[in-house]
Amino acid sequence: MRDLKIPGQRHPEKAHRPDQPQPKKPAWIRVKAPSSEGYRQTRDIMREHRLSTVCEEAGCPNVGECWSQGHATMMIMGEICTRGCTFCNVATGRPDALDVFEPGRVADAVKKLGLNHVVITSVDRDDVDDGGAEHFAQTIRAVRRQAPGTTIEILTPDFLRCGPEALEVVVAAKPDVFNHNLETVPGLYTSVRPGARYFHSLRLLQRVKELDPAMFTKSGLMVGLGERREEVHQVMDDMRAAGVDFLTIGQYLQPSAKHHAVHDYVTPEAFAAYERTAYGKGFLMVSATPLTRSSYHAGDDFARLRANRLAKLGIA
Repeated sequence: MRDLKIPGQRHPEKAHRPDQPQPKKPAWIRVKAPSSEGYRQTRDIMREHRLSTVCEEAGCPNVGECWSQGHATMMIMGEICTRGCTFCNVATGRPDALDVFEPGRVADAVKKLGLNHVVITSVDRDDVDDGGAEHFAQTIRAVRRQAPGTTIEILTPDFLRCGPEALEVVVAAKPDVFNHNLETVPGLYTSVRPGARYFHSLRLLQRVKELDPAMFTKSGLMVGLGERREEVHQVMDDMRAAGVDFLTIGQYLQPSAKHHAVHDYVTPEAFAAYERTAYGKGFLMVSATPLTRSSYHAGDDFARLRANRLAKLGIA
């Protein structure tokens, strides 16, 4: 696909300078190291079922809190991504073949953890013809069989190098929430998501609604990468035009010196302002805090999301 030229696009060499001094991490972004018994039990179940989690691979700051409650975000299709996004701590390279037994192991782990709501994500698999769409669908169906009372949220790649049937396969499997993160404003894509295309990702979310208008859609942004407030507001408008129901906004944290630099730490007050603006633009659900991540409190948020839709429809 031809690269899209986006007005105001930054140059990667200017946007990504890990050698520059970094702002000091504020108190509101610090978390305790994981140590609870619940955390250890969740970790052991993940090891027993030979499953990867984005919580570990991406170095999520909320892993201690979430795992203490058994809320692990499963990462399917391996631990190696075919993309090289500069914000992400997941390894980049040539992945192994897809594991045909993985969907069953995910379902078994969901049942053993007793989850009411599960989030399933993946690495990008540009080496697979359908981008892993059928693998996602098989995993959703396996969880439905093993844990029929569990609601399912998926966080998918963009299926950029696949035909439209890839997305259709995933939507047909009927996840309760379809999440695909835009991650940042379009002007930062060449330095933050060099293998992705902003308008393709936006269209993906719009297409989900066209295929299944009742399906909840969700997307997320990181801030602190050098974006401007008005750019974030424009992305909100783009998401709403695509029918996105649920928006998450969290602080970007630099995984290592080799990754995209933190431009600034956004204050809790600024996050609260983003949340008010987003609700004003019509999102059914918004989570905007420094530590917000796509799957953070996902189960509770999904319950509120459903309640908000019913309230909007005038159904008690």
